[in-house]
Amino acid sequence: MQALLKLAELPRSTYYYWIQNSNRPDKDKELKILIQNIYDEHQGRYGYRRIRDELMNQGHKINHKKVQRIMKELGLKSLVRMKKYRSYKGQVGKVAPNILERNFKAEKPNEKWVTDITEFKLCGEKLYLSPMLDLFNGEIIAYTIDSRPTYSLVSKMLEKSFQQLTEEDELLIHSDQGWHYQMKKYRHALKERKITQSMSRKGNCYDNAVIESFFGIMKSEFLYLKDFESIEHFKQEFEKYIDYYNHKRIKAKLKGMSPVQYRTHALKAA
Repeated sequence: MQALLKLAELPRSTYYYWIQNSNRPDKDKELKILIQNIYDEHQGRYGYRRIRDELMNQGHKINHKKVQRIMKELGLKSLVRMKKYRSYKGQVGKVAPNILERNFKAEKPNEKWVTDITEFKLCGEKLYLSPMLDLFNGEIIAYTIDSRPTYSLVSKMLEKSFQQLTEEDELLIHSDQGWHYQMKKYRHALKERKITQSMSRKGNCYDNAVIESFFGIMKSEFLYLKDFESIEHFKQEFEKYIDYYNHKRIKAKLKGMSPVQYRTHALKAA
């Protein structure tokens, strides 16, 4: 035994500690099963803090450090976040002032929306995604996907988004200085509905950090996680992901609720 320990470069005390504890019942066995189940249900998208929040939602009081330790023991790691489409082509229309000024907090739904376009390659061709996100709860209000970044990519997304508005809503929509958002047609669509337009400063992605964050999450949790048989298959799966993102994916800053749960809770409390 001494020779084997020497060969393995294992101290005698470590060996006997392992022997002594290997027969003890695992007091965290049930918790490990719960953590593994949550991790699997969300396909590795949850890190230790979000798993802790989900456990709290299920009635289990637990420290995030313990969840972190158990996840390390189980070899569970949340996915790392991962090109941004540059739609800026100089001043081709009218540039709006930066009214949002990185104040990403909204007091109610349909008060502040942010939008942008991201580009990615799939099945040998480029695709462009244009979503609208509500800063109140991070909910994706609407989106469009197309193989070309034409103006209709944005205009169709706007039409879908406007369906969520009421006459009482006083809305601000923020974007970067991409050419779509400088277009007269875009500005007219907002003005017609008395919507305030806001734009990031030139080349400053931090002025629209929330939508940039969504793109990073979506790419790491969905785009880079799955294999798609075709563009149509991708669109079907993306629709499912957005439904998951809005209805099931909890956030710590939303008090452990999903975007839709948070909005519903806030409207009931109002």
